[in-house]
Amino acid sequence: MALLEVKDLHTSFFTDAGEVRAVNGVSFNLERGKVLGIVGESGSGKSVTAYSIMQILASTGRIVSGSIKFDGQELVGADEKVMKTIRGNKISIIFQDPMTSLNPTYTIGHQLMEAILLHTNRNKQQAWDRAVEMLRLVNVNEPEKRMKQYPFEFSGGMRQRVMIAMALACEPDILIADEPTTALDVTIQAGILELMKDIQKEMGMAIIMITHDLGVVAQLCDEVVVMYAGSICEQGTADEIFYNPCHEYTKGLLRSIPTTDSGGERLQPISGTPIDLLNMPKGCAFAPRCDAAMKICIQEHCDRFEINENHAAACWMNVKKAKEGAGL
Repeated sequence: MALLEVKDLHTSFFTDAGEVRAVNGVSFNLERGKVLGIVGESGSGKSVTAYSIMQILASTGRIVSGSIKFDGQELVGADEKVMKTIRGNKISIIFQDPMTSLNPTYTIGHQLMEAILLHTNRNKQQAWDRAVEMLRLVNVNEPEKRMKQYPFEFSGGMRQRVMIAMALACEPDILIADEPTTALDVTIQAGILELMKDIQKEMGMAIIMITHDLGVVAQLCDEVVVMYAGSICEQGTADEIFYNPCHEYTKGLLRSIPTTDSGGERLQPISGTPIDLLNMPKGCAFAPRCDAAMKICIQEHCDRFEINENHAAACWMNVKKAKEGAGL
């Protein structure tokens, strides 16, 4: 049985302008000890999927339908008392910007200890020792001294390490990393990703890595979910996604990545702008931006099409190729 099972998840935000279907029928499984990458541009529904799992949506947001099972336990509809036993203890999250996630008026030590005292039975001294241990684990130098300092005294990379330490302090089964390296420069980003890879192997936990950076996915993930306009357009193993992309959006993402052997060629950006979730088209959401779009793409939504047992995509091009291959 998968550690996390998300099935046909629909999450909407109810605004004055109408219902925004931010997550629209998302399904995936996460196995123990595996790393799942959720990829897509801003507004594709990646973070809302994570917040739905954690049940930390904004006041206007609501899970409309679907199922989220953690280790067999249904989380959709669970009360706050149940979710408090899950958050931090079983599933932890690292947010995008550590400066807004850490309270500037409290010391790093206070904030680390607060999380440990809230989710475990440790006393204050044990919580202090655990906090120091976690700072040491994420390679923060002089952890005892750092415990007494404030967030503004840390660099961006060091603050992100503190956030990782806080998320891992209670040894969760799943770590959700919501674009943890977005605000960091390239060298710091590489260090953070290497750190997460080492900790994941050491602790054996599962990770959901939310990112728009396919380079991060290639470095870290076993399986990949590609999202566009709140839906999954393609999912499969990392090798399948990188070496045999079967959705035009995924192909566009891969074409826009700079490589060392590009020979000075210009990058090919995806034309157009993201879809308006208040006015979803009848057919494929990516069709208005797709150079290969056919008439049926505009008129009808394509369901999930199985490429093989490890790979699926919701693109009419695969249906067309299958029919041509079968001589239909």
